[in-house]
Amino acid sequence: MRLLKASTAVTIGVGATAAVIVAALVQGAGDDPLSAALSLAVPSQYKGLVEQAAKMCPEVSPNLLAALLTQESGFNPKAHSSAGAEGIAQFMPAAWESHGIDANGDGKRDVWDPEDAIPSAAGYLCDIAKDVKDVPGDHQSNMLAAYNAGSGAVHKYGGVPPYRQTQNYVHTINALARQPGPGGKTLTGNQANTAIDAAQGMLGTPYSWGGGNASGPSTGICCSPAGHSGASIVGFDCSGLTLYAYAKAGIYLPRTAAEQYTASEPVRPGDQRPGDLVFYGATPGGIHHVGIYIGGGWMINAPKPGTKVRFDRLDSMTDLYSIARPVPHAQKEI
Repeated sequence: MRLLKASTAVTIGVGATAAVIVAALVQGAGDDPLSAALSLAVPSQYKGLVEQAAKMCPEVSPNLLAALLTQESGFNPKAHSSAGAEGIAQFMPAAWESHGIDANGDGKRDVWDPEDAIPSAAGYLCDIAKDVKDVPGDHQSNMLAAYNAGSGAVHKYGGVPPYRQTQNYVHTINALARQPGPGGKTLTGNQANTAIDAAQGMLGTPYSWGGGNASGPSTGICCSPAGHSGASIVGFDCSGLTLYAYAKAGIYLPRTAAEQYTASEPVRPGDQRPGDLVFYGATPGGIHHVGIYIGGGWMINAPKPGTKVRFDRLDSMTDLYSIARPVPHAQKEI
């Protein structure tokens, strides 16, 4: 989540005038378990690997594995985290040493080779599923929590451990894995209007790095790439605002801007409608900002530390990547 560049924020009051302008712009405009079929968007070169690897055990579906890889690396086989996690499935070296396999039979176990790493991730999940099968709570969530935080933590706390990062990780992957494919329901105009109204109701709310959830403004976390902390600020960051707004419309979005892009269907230039999400970045995995399109070349967004929720033009940033429409599905809780 990179900081925004210089903004050309529109000067509109938080009140009746804003409501009239937004209304004018807008006017122009499941309960099933994780799917057994792959409906998430997966790069074509990895689709067969995901579908085949997900046959290792009943607990790992193609959608679940695709959601995990999306969350871990955005399907980037060269991903390397600051903590030392490596490859498309983000294995730590110790975990790769014990769970990495030579799945393609070329004589070596290569964490950087998706043909080895994707089946290894599925096998690791299957092993974890057995290890935590007797832990109380949702078995799927416990398995994902153990992949993220270790089986020991899941056993210690009798379920998903009380780590914010792990809880967000589990929630996001479960939500992504439950998404319908392109043939799913279409976002309705009423849902889009509800989301815009909810975001408009937060105009003037302070920016808080990591702040905001489905219930509204919240304290954030430390720290942004530039060192800004939201830990003492009640408010929203960009994706917290969109998550909140669409939750009011009955649609759950994942937590980060990049994940929200994965949870949406891109629309062609000229087909955008008020309520669509506006994404900025260079690649799907590098998306760093999101706003809500309101029409006429404007969006509502939480721009950056030191600002408040406001209106900005779409060209207030130079790296507009895509405009995409959220795929409706009911909010799920872990």
